[in-house]
Amino acid sequence: MDIQFTPAEQAFREEVRAFLHHTLPADIAARGRQGKRFNKQDQVTWMRLLNERGWLASGWPVEFGGTDWSVVEKHIFDEECAAFGAPWIVPFGVSMVAPVIIKFGTPEQKARFLPRILSCEDWWCQGYSEPGAGSDLAALKTRAVRDGDHYVVNGQKTWTTLAHYADWIFCLVRTDPEAQQQRGISFLLIDMKTPGITVRPIITLDGEHEVNEVFFDNVRVPVENLVGEENKGWTCAKYLLTHERTSIAGIGFAKEMLARLKHIAGQQFCDGVALIDDAQFRLQIAELEIQLMAIEMSNLRILDASREGGAPGAGSSFMKIRGTEIRQAITYLMSKALGPYAMPYIEEELGYGDQLALYRDYSTAPASQYLDMRKASVYGGSNEIQKNIIAKMILEL
Repeated sequence: MDIQFTPAEQAFREEVRAFLHHTLPADIAARGRQGKRFNKQDQVTWMRLLNERGWLASGWPVEFGGTDWSVVEKHIFDEECAAFGAPWIVPFGVSMVAPVIIKFGTPEQKARFLPRILSCEDWWCQGYSEPGAGSDLAALKTRAVRDGDHYVVNGQKTWTTLAHYADWIFCLVRTDPEAQQQRGISFLLIDMKTPGITVRPIITLDGEHEVNEVFFDNVRVPVENLVGEENKGWTCAKYLLTHERTSIAGIGFAKEMLARLKHIAGQQFCDGVALIDDAQFRLQIAELEIQLMAIEMSNLRILDASREGGAPGAGSSFMKIRGTEIRQAITYLMSKALGPYAMPYIEEELGYGDQLALYRDYSTAPASQYLDMRKASVYGGSNEIQKNIIAKMILEL
């Protein structure tokens, strides 16, 4: 493929920049540029603004409210949003369950769920991992037993991101315990307000409440909420996971993080010396930038190959591995660049001089980002599991 941007693509980039400049709320952008966490309202506000512009569901077919963007235009959009500090588009509705509903769902399911995902009326979470069934997802034990027009669901999901906000959860459940693991699984859409569902918080190493445990105790789910065929939900799961793993690479955000790292390392601090002047540190930044450029080109090739609706396949595993490793490396160098100011602290108790203004802007974020990125090589299927997938699909081992 031609890796040079065409005049039309450059014009699209300028259109995106103009939109971001005029539309992205300044307070939200400031939090993004400083690497701070967004709250739910930040994310909903931004997604609704994108939906008003018709730019929220870039990967959907046009007839369902998507755009007609090429893979390059989608890449440009993601890159510019990250550079401006825009919130990430919460993927569970727009980028994960919606593509599954579009591909495998009934006309009634599409009419019911897709408009509410676009309008942000429904907030979704993902019910995949369980205790003892994370990277080995096919070992899940949550049961769904048919009872007339309902399934009765019992079991537990864990590491469920943003479940405490969710209106709906899409779940993998075991509907045939006698079948081979992958063949006895179904894909259910479950209303989080259904009696019998309990959500308990898991506080992560950075002190944040992002993930949860979700318990199902005789939860009744209408059979009409089954996506695809009973016992064939593994097909839906694989389709969803390949798209998830490609997005986990986070290339746009990695480029923005690298630019922020360069900016900090280029500042002359107390002794009048900039860290970027250190040859070893400069080499580490250069190596990361080269790796990031390589994965960006690979991502464009993978997306280009799948633009007709096919799944990215083993390429998504490559992207997941290298993308998470690069982002982890950037947060490590960011912590080195900030030195003691990368440590967690209580802002009100730490005084700053004028010369530390730059560090005041960034010092609340690096510790949280560093700790948060440690899990990136585990969720979405651990990097070790991704290497096994590559071996089986490409090397035929």
